[in-house]
Amino acid sequence: MLTSEDESYEAVRQLADGVAPGQALDVTDPESWIGLDFGVRQLAWQRPELIHSNASPSGRRLSWDRHASLPTVVWPRKPGDAELALALCHPEGRIREAALDHAEERPALLALVIIRCADWAEPVRERARALLAEAPPHRLAAHAALILRVARRSRGGFAQELLTGVLRAGPTAHVEALLDSGDRATARLAHRAAVERGLLPAERLARTAARHRDVVVQDLCAEAAVAALVEGAPDGFTEVVVVLLGSRHSRVRSAGVTALRRVGRHADAEPYLTDRSAVVRACARWVLRRGGTDPVPLYRALCADPGARPAAAVGLGECGTREDAGLVRALLTHPVAGVRACAVAGLRALESAHVDDVRPLLDDSSAAVVRQATVALLPCADRVPRDLLLGLLAKDRPRHQRIAAVRLLRAIGVHTEV
Repeated sequence: MLTSEDESYEAVRQLADGVAPGQALDVTDPESWIGLDFGVRQLAWQRPELIHSNASPSGRRLSWDRHASLPTVVWPRKPGDAELALALCHPEGRIREAALDHAEERPALLALVIIRCADWAEPVRERARALLAEAPPHRLAAHAALILRVARRSRGGFAQELLTGVLRAGPTAHVEALLDSGDRATARLAHRAAVERGLLPAERLARTAARHRDVVVQDLCAEAAVAALVEGAPDGFTEVVVVLLGSRHSRVRSAGVTALRRVGRHADAEPYLTDRSAVVRACARWVLRRGGTDPVPLYRALCADPGARPAAAVGLGECGTREDAGLVRALLTHPVAGVRACAVAGLRALESAHVDDVRPLLDDSSAAVVRQATVALLPCADRVPRDLLLGLLAKDRPRHQRIAAVRLLRAIGVHTEV
């Protein structure tokens, strides 16, 4: 299996043989260009004849005058793209600078001009920046992922400033083209620009927030979608709020729950009191309180029969009082494993997770229950009988019980393995 370094070296070798950049490397991948730049420098030391020689089987090599009083670089003719690509990555700064004079009308090599904008040599850097400043906006947008990678370097901000300016004030088509980018940084920048410019309707923002994989994009779009709702008006409930509430991402659901207050539908937050996410549950409680409803009695009623909504136990623990501990404790023996796990979490939230109540759950058949019990017992692991923990290490025990025993034993200074 070839490594990225092997691929970079192979690309350099192909360019040295005159193969066009579009065939020697994946020109759509920013890492290919960065790897090429690195590979040329490395091979200049390891295989100098590939990079420095004035002759090759194809006869395509640059030359430079080492004896001139002022260093100069001379091409006997107009260099080809492959030759110029090597020169733009050359370890000698004067060669990189001279190569930039031939790069102005070479859109296929704009990626290397972008890399040179962060060059350590000031003459190279300034020449590259002057070239890039004249590049058409659509070409900058096409190299957004590379620009944002180069921007991480100490001198890499110039190209990013150009790109950001294009997305903030240029044609909207450039922003639209980058919204679906598979590159995380590019997608974030494009969505930020789209939100700032108000290019996306609330419905599309909600759909993007609900489905996008990146958390920054989720937050940007969810917040913008909610902000677009008219305070107190029902407009946008189905197209925006319902879409946010249906997301599998908890941060997006929490935005949807919060939006219920904005559209005046406080009571619709009740089902989210038992959401699997603590953030969503907290938002639901806030919305209900703003609508004049105390969530604590609702939780108490749900705990009377929590089989369908196990998180009622942990929800009551999050907002109840110590007097509610008895109601939650009674659920430690509930037949539904999810209820037992949430009951332990609820007792922890109420600071009422007593060792004698939780300890029997280390023997539970549910991994979720045992994990919660372990977390509850860690602060007082010295009060759990060591013989009990050693017994849980038996090979015939389920793995989750053995892991719990190891964690609790290590908490009291006994190091062992699963």
